[in-house]
Amino acid sequence: MTATRETGALLEHLFRQQAGRMVAHLTRLLGPANIDLAEETVQEAMLRALQTWPYEGVPENAGAWLFRVAHNAAIDAVRRNKLLSDKSDAIVAELMRSASTPQDHPDLEEQLRDDELRMIFMCCHPEISQESSVALSLKTVGGFSVREIARAFLADDAAIAQRLVRAKSQIRDRGLTLDMPHGEELKRRLASVLDVVYFMFNEGYAVHAGQDLIRQDLCFEALRLGRLVAASSIALPSVHALVALMAFQVSRLAARVDELGDLVLFEDQDHALWDQHLIGLGFHHFDQSMAGDEVSEYHVQAAIGATYARAADAQSIDWTMILRLYDQFLAINPSPVVALNRAVVVGKVEGPAEALAAIAPLQNNTKLRDYYLLPAVRGHLLLELGRQAEAAISFRAALECPCSEPERRFLRRKLEECGRATILGQDKEAS
Repeated sequence: MTATRETGALLEHLFRQQAGRMVAHLTRLLGPANIDLAEETVQEAMLRALQTWPYEGVPENAGAWLFRVAHNAAIDAVRRNKLLSDKSDAIVAELMRSASTPQDHPDLEEQLRDDELRMIFMCCHPEISQESSVALSLKTVGGFSVREIARAFLADDAAIAQRLVRAKSQIRDRGLTLDMPHGEELKRRLASVLDVVYFMFNEGYAVHAGQDLIRQDLCFEALRLGRLVAASSIALPSVHALVALMAFQVSRLAARVDELGDLVLFEDQDHALWDQHLIGLGFHHFDQSMAGDEVSEYHVQAAIGATYARAADAQSIDWTMILRLYDQFLAINPSPVVALNRAVVVGKVEGPAEALAAIAPLQNNTKLRDYYLLPAVRGHLLLELGRQAEAAISFRAALECPCSEPERRFLRRKLEECGRATILGQDKEAS
């Protein structure tokens, strides 16, 4: 039993590390129309390992074993598949050649990285919807199961499976290829890739419902994909800016929740828990993002993250600089969410009364109708001003909006704080 459990844990780790690379590699050899076949052969290799390793032992080079078995399964499948009959000999020859290449050969490593990069660009083709692109990227490149993707997006397994079927049908029906685009098409496709990666990251960094505040697996997969694009010859400064932004934010994950999984406000975070390696990675890519004249919203957000990262503690944060950056961010992206985030910083620089005035125009914005942070921020500012009864109304309104369980617990604590402050005020008046 113990051996089976240990083998399962090892396979799960290997699957996360290798599955996407193998699927991308086999998809190139089999053709994008046969992406399902590539996934099936990788799954077959994993299943065979689970069946044999507990009894025969784990091979010395487990990754190479999986790579070879997946290739052999693909060769058998091609020979059986009548739809590939006109191309089967050539495909089998290429699969056999690839299977015989040593796993540590530098040319193979370079090819695997290239295959994975091409797969990301195909998954993020503009003709595929963003939701389907994210699901397909997580499934084929990230090695996520349908159930894991469904859990991440709080969707039914069937709904995610349908998105994947639809995306793969589009690949087949429209003859999408793994060829990298060029010129202006490359810039457009790269923008789609960055949108998908950032969407994936945000879904992990700010979970909207459920038991967890953060889905670290989504955050780290988005960061990995971003770094893969940044390491390529096609990386524009905006790519490095996005990687810097994600690295700075991921560096604070351990400090965002306490040991009970409850939300910790930014000003209360223990900076000693911030990951210095990730902060260093953030500054490395932030420096690279400075090339050229382009200033994207990723650049501005990365600059905000860099300003936070430079502070030794909460008291050292340069809120005036951050407010200037939010002014720039709002000019590039005049969304109500950015305006709300800017208002929070206004409170740090100019006080809660000015911040309340800044969010007043957002009160009737339909895009923020169910956004719990709007009434939550308002409640926090009112509490700072000693207006407990109004703050309590805002926190109750926030509790009526969709949010995660840790956020809901935080709001309840703030509501209790309003009650305690009210009682304390009444006692003072009585005395």
